[in-house]
Amino acid sequence: MTVTIKLDAALEEQLRQRAQASGRSTSEVVRAALLAYLSEDAESPARSAFEMGADLFGRHAGAADLATRRRLGFVAAAAERQARRG
Repeated sequence: MTVTIKLDAALEEQLRQRAQASGRSTSEVVRAALLAYLSEDAESPARSAFEMGADLFGRHAGAADLATRRRLGFVAAAAERQARRG
């Protein structure tokens, strides 16, 4: 099967350099890259959003009651305004 792809100039140059350095044709380099990409995808099952971010959850320190404190601040400000009005 023949496939045509469009590459920007920088990517094309990288492809040509890699092919020349390895002594292979550009087609061989593209085939190897595509094969590696497709086998990588097949080896790792689809992960949920939670699984992808699991190492990040719970990593940040800080007050856990930010919403509550903010709400109380608004209540206090509203009460102060009301008291000034009379």
